Amino acid sequence: MNAKDFITHIYPKTWGFKLAYHGLSKPIRPITLTFSVTNRCQSRCKTCGIWKIYPNKWQEPANELKLDEIEKIFKSIGSRVYFFNLSGGEPFLRNDLPEIVEAAVTYLKPSIIHSPTNAIATRRVVEGTRKILEMLRAKGLHTPVTIKPSLDGIGKLHDEIRGVPGNWEKLMATITELKKLQEEYDNFHVEIGTVVSNFNKDCLDEIEDFVHGLGVQSYRNEIAEQREEFFNVGDPITPSGEEYAELIKNFSSKIRHNLVNKKKLAQTTESLRLVYYDIASEIVKKKTQVIPCYAGITNAHLTPHAELWPCCVLGYTKSMGNLRDTNYDFWKVWHSDSAIRIRKYIKDKNCYCPLANQTYSNIVCNNKQTMKILYNMLSVKFMRH
Repeated sequence: MNAKDFITHIYPKTWGFKLAYHGLSKPIRPITLTFSVTNRCQSRCKTCGIWKIYPNKWQEPANELKLDEIEKIFKSIGSRVYFFNLSGGEPFLRNDLPEIVEAAVTYLKPSIIHSPTNAIATRRVVEGTRKILEMLRAKGLHTPVTIKPSLDGIGKLHDEIRGVPGNWEKLMATITELKKLQEEYDNFHVEIGTVVSNFNKDCLDEIEDFVHGLGVQSYRNEIAEQREEFFNVGDPITPSGEEYAELIKNFSSKIRHNLVNKKKLAQTTESLRLVYYDIASEIVKKKTQVIPCYAGITNAHLTPHAELWPCCVLGYTKSMGNLRDTNYDFWKVWHSDSAIRIRKYIKDKNCYCPLANQTYSNIVCNNKQTMKILYNMLSVKFMRH
């Protein structure tokens, strides 16, 4: 997100989101769509159990959305969705991932395309990313694309947490090859992500120092969450509120110090994340929503089986409906009675979480938090003088 996009494309929509939040109008098109393209995954992470759906990573997925169905859904949603976030499972296990992104570009016209990866299948990740970038170039588009390899520890610790021997070497190879793509495509960005859990909370400084030595522009960490989507509710994976607050205090201090050395896009992103880390820390400590949550209003989550969720944390327990049942008409589900009940459930603070993509949207719908982003961005200018 940059200032121009915020002023022209996002801020005007916040009024519509606020009206919908208070039940005064029907929700408009979400600014963020997360699409879990498959539940297949080669990882065996201690913090996530989604891989258990298909214990054989090459098992043919049962009834996952086909490309023609995806195109119908995207066409129904229409233009434009600001942030298109791929998810999984491991997104790059889908052979048609570039075609899925092309369908999103055609119908959703996103301003940002993002995908995480476990970085195990280096060639798949690099070739798939190149196809996406070439597709955009052929269309004369300069849409930013970010690929985020996951790095949860150094060396053996990463492999232990991820449950795959040799993952570390493959991760390093994937990062190296993706960085080469950055030299060919100036709209491509490599970002590193860490899930902060009870398995690596004592190593965060070491991980952070290592990542900065990789020469990538952006690094983020997010606390390990118990999500219905991940089949990990009740698992002892999340650091305490006090532990996370201390970890984030140190992490945020380093981000603020390094802001001046970042490129403009990274400065804006990191300024937003500084606000996010403060809010996430408060949520984990207080165990409640600390600012209004707009899940199911600003953000939507599409599953591989066409279920529409407000978010991946509530997941299967709070599905708004299945788009196959409405002939792929997004709006029939988005404006359904079920969706209305779920939004009220969220508004009444029956749930809370520090889910990053949702919290980012909550921040831009909150004037006080938005001012904090602007303050962080302006502080960079003063640091330069």
